[in-house]
Amino acid sequence: MKRIALAVLATILIAGIAAGWYYRPWSDYSPARMAALENPEDFPVTFQRMDEILPHRMIEAERPEPLPRALAPLDVDYEWDGQAKDLDAFIEEAGVIGLAVLRDGVLVHEDYFHGAGPDSRFTSWSVAKSVVATLIGMAWHEGLIEDLDAPASAYAPQFEGTAYGDATLRNLLMMSAGTAFNEEYAPDRPSDVRPLFFNAFIMGRNVDDMVAGIVSDRDPGEDLHYASPNSHVLSAVVRGVYGGDLAAIVREKIWTPLGMEHDASWLQNVPGDGGVAIGYCCLQASAVDYARFGQLYLQDGVWDGERLLPEGWTDMVSIPSMPFMEPGAGNYPGRGYGMHFWVPENYDGEFFAAGVYGQYVWIDRRRNVVVAMNAGDPTWGQRGAEARAALRAIAAAAAGDGAAS
Repeated sequence: MKRIALAVLATILIAGIAAGWYYRPWSDYSPARMAALENPEDFPVTFQRMDEILPHRMIEAERPEPLPRALAPLDVDYEWDGQAKDLDAFIEEAGVIGLAVLRDGVLVHEDYFHGAGPDSRFTSWSVAKSVVATLIGMAWHEGLIEDLDAPASAYAPQFEGTAYGDATLRNLLMMSAGTAFNEEYAPDRPSDVRPLFFNAFIMGRNVDDMVAGIVSDRDPGEDLHYASPNSHVLSAVVRGVYGGDLAAIVREKIWTPLGMEHDASWLQNVPGDGGVAIGYCCLQASAVDYARFGQLYLQDGVWDGERLLPEGWTDMVSIPSMPFMEPGAGNYPGRGYGMHFWVPENYDGEFFAAGVYGQYVWIDRRRNVVVAMNAGDPTWGQRGAEARAALRAIAAAAAGDGAAS
């Protein structure tokens, strides 16, 4: 009986410890709260409150300068799968939660769904990669980075002696680092990105340390192999050249100079000063501020008369530099890659930042239009080509070009 009693007590103790670890009543963040990320039907709401669920640092809008407004409805039609569709149908099917459209730097359309509004902070997922690349461009323009063909370890010494430390900044920007990493988001398939995300937030592990253990499986510069750790290493380079945490750097170099209208946030592995930002995703911002980020590229990296990005940077990031980067040449149907921005088929001055589950900043240089769209779409992978058709149609309508296919 004594042994049975001890076994029962041990079981209760273990269960109590496990429950405490899962619910963490002493903390604002816990695995229990992260369970919302496993409920796809809740994504449109969950993606508005990521910085309530996970540790983060704020990015304050210190000197907001509201964009000029000339808001009007958009009559958007496009052809898909042999049939005419309109924007309302796409918005409903794709779980869109925020939409902002700029034409010539003027906000011409703004709409919100699923309880969202102008102040909502929508998670970016991999749109944040393009923000990190922008900081690399700024550091290069300022002379803090001397050579894009330098190894990452020259600016992020924590990767010295690793595959990522040997990768050049250019190869990282091109998503051609030659590392072995499976960027698979589906929960029922083998994945490297899902454990990377959950080990950071559930186990509190430093992403720098985890990424340092990734090995090469081919030479860099051979192919387009999209891998989130590439962007995280670039974020470590940004932290290395500017000093401080990523959120503070974003505030100083992007949010304040561009006069962003709303506070934003960047998620990190643990709360407080010891936390490290997840550099391949995890910016939360308003739809209008995402659009303003795109406007910086429409203006070729110049804002209020000051050049923030190197001359020619926009061309570098928006035009594939190698044949294997062109749309249709690799494993990414219907799209190609520049440097941390995607390009669509038959691109004509168009390029875009994109994130899982339907996040987009679509930049149309010919029409001088930016479309920022955020969504919580569990079936985004099946909807990518249609999303690009819809975004093209929105840009055409905003520019007064009529329907687009």
